[in-house]
Amino acid sequence: MTTFASGTDTLTRDALTVLQPGFTGTTAPDWLLRRLGEGLASVGLFGRNIATAEQLASLTAQLRAERDDILVAIDEEGGDVTRLEVRTGSSFPGNHALGAVDDVDLTRQVARELGRRLAACGVNLNWAPSADVNSNPSNPVIGVRSFGADTGLVARHTAAYVTGLQSVGVAACTKHFPGHGDTAVDSHHALPRIDADLPVLEERELAPFRAAIAAGSRAVMSAHILVPSLDPDHPATLSARILTGLLRGELGYDGLIVTDGMEMQAIAGTYGIERGSVLAIAAGADAICVGGGLADDETVRRLRDALVTAVRSGDLPEERLADAAQRVRALAKWAANAATAAAADGPDAPSDGGVRTDVGLVAARRALTVTGAADFVPLTEPPYVAAFTPTANIAVGDETPWGVAAELLRLLPGTTTGSLTGDDAGRTALAESAGRRVVAVVRDEHRHPWMANALDTLLAARPDTIVVEMGIPQATPRGALHIATHGAARVCGLAAAEVIAGA
Repeated sequence: MTTFASGTDTLTRDALTVLQPGFTGTTAPDWLLRRLGEGLASVGLFGRNIATAEQLASLTAQLRAERDDILVAIDEEGGDVTRLEVRTGSSFPGNHALGAVDDVDLTRQVARELGRRLAACGVNLNWAPSADVNSNPSNPVIGVRSFGADTGLVARHTAAYVTGLQSVGVAACTKHFPGHGDTAVDSHHALPRIDADLPVLEERELAPFRAAIAAGSRAVMSAHILVPSLDPDHPATLSARILTGLLRGELGYDGLIVTDGMEMQAIAGTYGIERGSVLAIAAGADAICVGGGLADDETVRRLRDALVTAVRSGDLPEERLADAAQRVRALAKWAANAATAAAADGPDAPSDGGVRTDVGLVAARRALTVTGAADFVPLTEPPYVAAFTPTANIAVGDETPWGVAAELLRLLPGTTTGSLTGDDAGRTALAESAGRRVVAVVRDEHRHPWMANALDTLLAARPDTIVVEMGIPQATPRGALHIATHGAARVCGLAAAEVIAGA
């Protein structure tokens, strides 16, 4: 592909403006700072960019020293998908736990406090919340990232989350339009397909997005999914029928449309990121998210040049690119004004302790569903924790710790643990427990036959085993005590450990 000299011409600047790239490291590389001077208006942050809150604040200040109106985006859902606390686990339960509580005011408070922490670090766009209705219990990528399987519940909590997040000057990006809940394929790996007819889509998938739009969501993220009843030929991210006709036209949405990561195989493996980015902007997207996997200057150059070439060849109308760039700038202006207003309002509660900063743990405790508690006597001796560990999906990642072992070790010193998987997991747990009381921790038992078999083996020999389900509690509760946490955030593990140890 032809490489265009960097410069300040309008076309080149607009092409850079619509990109939301990632980068590696905990300080901004020189190439990124240079691109900001050339027109780049957004960056995306991931766990690899964050060591501490103080370091993150320094990083965003470094970016703003180069461009004060930059959009700094992050994929911080709380719960299982956390970037702020990628190495420790989140202080906030995820959507499914909030849906289990079903207190919209609590959801609003959690989103507000999460947003306050993001804003304090200089982040002003959050690729959250997930508004997907998890109607398919075998969904490998949404699951506990969804508020639940009930459309009304998902709609009201999506709206509450958007309101809470944006009340502190952080733009919400509601995802994954038109709804990724009824899929059995992870779009990180392949192109999922939803074969629901239009009435089902209207009643189920679209209702939460209507609620988000009514709540004023400043951004919406498209899904890399094929929905034949809406467009039989193009995935949503590349579909003018879905982005322009449905989202803009029928739903009346006028904010920023962001793509999901373009290096995901649903797009990269079928269209390629350059062609996919051109088609996405042409279809009505305004910002190209890339950088979860491809995080370098070469990627930015390739996408910039692809957009410029498409305009010059007539494949992409110049006014469409200009409109997309203007929407990015409009969101940046809103974010700057909202941050100023939030700062002027001042904090509404103490910043250390109290209801606001503790709201994540409060929510996690309320989200627990406990079966068998009537006859349960809290443990006083350290147990053996058998963590039956499935492969994490790419959105969650494998960096973030999960489970109850760390919290039980604190409450019951001497607690030991093992991370087990596969057909021998149950027998291994029995051998490693060495006579100790066993706490078996699972994640989506209903999706993993080996995990269910491991529990069968363990419970047959040790019916006093305590079971903690940290995914979707679809399987029938079993064990001497069964605790469903509705997510694997650190605070969910803490709440479960408190029950086990009687803390």
